[in-house]
Amino acid sequence: MDKDTGSKISAFFQDIMHDLYSSLYLAIGGDLEEESRDWASRGVELASTTIKIVILLLIVSFLYWLIIYIAERYQQRLKISDKRLSITRSTLRYIWFVSCVLAVMSQINVEPATVSATAKASIWAGIYYVLWTSSEQVISRVLKHYGLNASIEQLLKNVFSVLIIVLGLASVMAQFGFDIVSLVAGLGILGLAVGFAAQSTIANFISGITILLEQSFKVGDWISIDENEGRVILISLRTTHILTRDNITVIIPNATVASSEVTNLTSKNFIRFDIRARIALEADIEQARKVIMQVLDETENILKRPEPLATVDHISDFGTVFIIRYWVKPAAVARMPVIKETLHEKIKIGFEKEGINIPYPHMKLVMPANLKASDIEAQLQPLQPSSTHSPSDTNK
Repeated sequence: MDKDTGSKISAFFQDIMHDLYSSLYLAIGGDLEEESRDWASRGVELASTTIKIVILLLIVSFLYWLIIYIAERYQQRLKISDKRLSITRSTLRYIWFVSCVLAVMSQINVEPATVSATAKASIWAGIYYVLWTSSEQVISRVLKHYGLNASIEQLLKNVFSVLIIVLGLASVMAQFGFDIVSLVAGLGILGLAVGFAAQSTIANFISGITILLEQSFKVGDWISIDENEGRVILISLRTTHILTRDNITVIIPNATVASSEVTNLTSKNFIRFDIRARIALEADIEQARKVIMQVLDETENILKRPEPLATVDHISDFGTVFIIRYWVKPAAVARMPVIKETLHEKIKIGFEKEGINIPYPHMKLVMPANLKASDIEAQLQPLQPSSTHSPSDTNK
């Protein structure tokens, strides 16, 4: 290594040490324009500032823990519920945190205007946080008073949450000198650009609001959309979630829901379903009806009023076909396949006990009673293959 290279490396490390030296001096409150750097006085100032900060933090923390102790100690006497005590503790914790931040800022030569803006922003942030946390309870009480359903409640909660967050951010930023009007205008232009790029999302959003306002179905209803059938568990602003009988959650975009044919199976107090059963043509219809009605009466979830019915739907080539109509409550719709399968099984068992035949496709050959066996063999003879031909003759 030559002498020039060594001098360059040495100069490089000297520059680094000088920058670190200057940065450290600035960190403890020094001024680089001073002719001589007084490390002792700066160290004393730093130690004094640190002690002041520690004292302020101890005072604030002591007041915080004192109030918490009094509230917990005299909770019964002051008649403070556990919920209110939890809210009080959270509020005091927030005030303690903000006070600690302001105490530190006031001692590290932060401009008074910045400290004041931080204090105002903290107050606004606390107010909007209280509004955000209490908005759900307020909306729930109002909707319960007017008897609106859970879907509208969910829509209003989402709208108010977004509105409170936007207003809170605007209020906090305004304390630090941001031009909210210009910011809103810029967001409007940005919103147009995003709108063109996310047309499907906006379509789902608008469709979600339409679904919630029309109330064609709500959370808890059992609906059928195209090939999907299940219970509605969530109607958000973008998608609708339904839970199928197989415990599978199907997420459908709201635009698809709005443009599809939706069947609400639980919109009324009871729903009618039907199954079919077949008996032989020679079987007694009244006896079969009695068996069917007894099965319906003994089956769980089938209502007695309105009364179930068992009538002849049509007469087919292989038997008499019954159509069995019955009513169930909305809560039983989820178990409908099991109910139908149980009915089919019980009806078959009941028919077998009563000796009622259940027909199936078959062929019956009827011969005249006076026909002799020789005549039958003569008639069947042309249908039998000839045994006089050899295999070689057959293949020719």
